Amino acid sequence: MQFPGKAKPPIGIVFDCAMGKIDDALALAMLHGFDGKNEARIAAVGLCTPDLKAAQFCDVVGLFYASATTGIARAFMHLTPIGLDGGKASGGPAGSSPMLDATLGKSGPDGKPVYSTTIKNLNDTAEVSTLIRNALTAQDDQNAVVVLTGPATDFAKLVDMYGLKELISQKVKLLCMAAGAFPDGPPEPNVKADIAAARKVLAGWSVPIVAAGYEIGAELRFPGESIEKDFAWSTAHPVVDAYRACRPMPYDAPSWAMAAMLYAVRPKENYFKLSEPGTIIVSDDGRTSFAASDNGRHRYLILDPAQKERIVRTYTELASAKPVARKPRRPVDEKKDEKEEKKEEKKPEPAN
Repeated sequence: MQFPGKAKPPIGIVFDCAMGKIDDALALAMLHGFDGKNEARIAAVGLCTPDLKAAQFCDVVGLFYASATTGIARAFMHLTPIGLDGGKASGGPAGSSPMLDATLGKSGPDGKPVYSTTIKNLNDTAEVSTLIRNALTAQDDQNAVVVLTGPATDFAKLVDMYGLKELISQKVKLLCMAAGAFPDGPPEPNVKADIAAARKVLAGWSVPIVAAGYEIGAELRFPGESIEKDFAWSTAHPVVDAYRACRPMPYDAPSWAMAAMLYAVRPKENYFKLSEPGTIIVSDDGRTSFAASDNGRHRYLILDPAQKERIVRTYTELASAKPVARKPRRPVDEKKDEKEEKKEEKKPEPAN
């Protein structure tokens, strides 16, 4: 709900991911980095895969970044609920995701888990579509950006919910998705996993859509050396443990999800070039093609070689940012009003 005369808060980010690849974990760390800088707010985190371990990992990361907030502020701090596809959630077979298994199963010298989670079963999560709907309802008009880095299953469901098309148009200024390969590439896993959902979202979401294609993430890689260097301030970091578990170190990780997150929060910083407007078309085998048109709502990111070093540097700075103690956010106008009140209090009394 908006109030007249009050400034908008930072952009609210709705993040829906599979959390099965390391770039999802790095993108989540980036989002917390943006939140710590007060450039964005985490409005909702949803999982488009029915894996309870993925939800637990997201919760672990959230608790890690919340650890800097203590005292009274922590008592009034509301952690972001995690959305999970209901009715199908399971822990998955052991070893199905090395990064999840290694992080959640890590023990200290005393044999106790290094990381805690508030999620024990499906009842400790939220239904994804409902969570996203409620999160969007709470945003100021045109002050939400949605980031999708997995199959479009959850977002396709929103199209069919009563009143959601109107709500999306009212609240969301951009949908940024890590999907496709452009301008005309091979089938991309996120699209291929649910072709019908991808088509439904591209056609049914009446807001601008920007895609970070496969070619972007493959070319822009998160440097493995950053894990050892930039995260050294923490003796136990869930994203570091996840990174080390994914593949033998050292390695540089593709950054599809990170590219989508970076553009979502900083679209005007010229990290990427944009295609001309048009329409993204999904074929029956999951391939994506692009048809340019003046009235098209879709665009895709184009890598600017001159910005490559800058982008990677931004990746590492944000993903490795330390947790920040949070204070209750207050609109800018309220802070201004408070300063004016203090000035009035300091004015000398008029002489009789």
